[in-house]
Amino acid sequence: MGGLSGLLVFSLGILIQIRYCHSSSITTCLPQNYAALFIFGDSLFDNGNNNYINTTTSYQANYAPYGQTFFKYPSGRFSDGRMISDVVAELAKLPILPPYLHPGRVEQIYGVNFASGGAGALSETSQGFVRLSYRPKTQLSYLKNLKNLFSERVGKEIAEEIMSKSVYLFSIGSNDYASLLNTNSSSVLLPGDHQGFVDTVIGNLTEVITEIYKLGGKKFGFVNMGPLGCSPAIRVLVNNGSTCFEEFSAIARLHNNALSEKLHQLEKQLKGFRYSINDFYGAFSEVLNNPTKYGFTEASVACCGGGAYRGDGSCGGNKGLKEYELCENVNEHLFFDSNHLTDRASQHFAELIWNGNHTVTAPYNLKQLFEF
Repeated sequence: MGGLSGLLVFSLGILIQIRYCHSSSITTCLPQNYAALFIFGDSLFDNGNNNYINTTTSYQANYAPYGQTFFKYPSGRFSDGRMISDVVAELAKLPILPPYLHPGRVEQIYGVNFASGGAGALSETSQGFVRLSYRPKTQLSYLKNLKNLFSERVGKEIAEEIMSKSVYLFSIGSNDYASLLNTNSSSVLLPGDHQGFVDTVIGNLTEVITEIYKLGGKKFGFVNMGPLGCSPAIRVLVNNGSTCFEEFSAIARLHNNALSEKLHQLEKQLKGFRYSINDFYGAFSEVLNNPTKYGFTEASVACCGGGAYRGDGSCGGNKGLKEYELCENVNEHLFFDSNHLTDRASQHFAELIWNGNHTVTAPYNLKQLFEF
């Protein structure tokens, strides 16, 4: 971690100069209401952290045709272009945030992305494939390191100010629930106490939220679970993909209800705590049911992959299957690969997270959180 610490010290030197104008050569200061953005989560948000960890290609996207449109190279994002978190940063008038594990000297004064493809709220999720399961508690430890460096370089008071003004955006849980699937059985979904499992996921997430609050964080954004049974990778497990896997989506609804209840409790318990939940389930279902209304012609079949609905996970030919298909017009598709969104879809959902009304993002949208 020595190289990473050097990177952060370098970035904090820039922070001192720009934020507080200690250098007469700097003519532009960050505004007093400046807020950084810190990203936590899984492959819905991962912008390249998995490029720098010891994992399998199934948990990486640093090869063609990933990244073919917006970046023109495979950046490590599980998309043809941007992830939702990238677009949110743009809407907040921030630069696209660097992955935390990037080894180069990249500016981190506006925030950083901790998300990792395969991450889950539970320690056993993706164990053996993603370092330390790269769960939120691991991502939390990196945020603690960052705050300590802030304190060393600009003092505890200013470090607290930075933390309190920043926004913390989460997407986590889908990989945990994927562990309930049994693809070698006709029943597909493992029996058991699904509500109890959801409560465990929410409990682990709550621990991370409260720890960030203790670090000074006050403003939190969440993307709830989409209809998990409707991704090409999951729907092909039942009826050859002709319908969504409804029983799996039902677990997503349990998660969403539990998340809403827990955040409402935290708002009452923690002074100054504010949050935003994007109803990703509802927004995603709306596009699935009315794709042409939102400019998509294909909402069920992935752009990249093979098999029914291109849901076999073969995009890029590095996940055990060499042969795959690639659509001609990626902008017409909701899904880029068997599990992840296209750049255009990320733009659509990010805008709802940023400034959607209370029917889709409540009790505040992310723009309102930044303005507090």
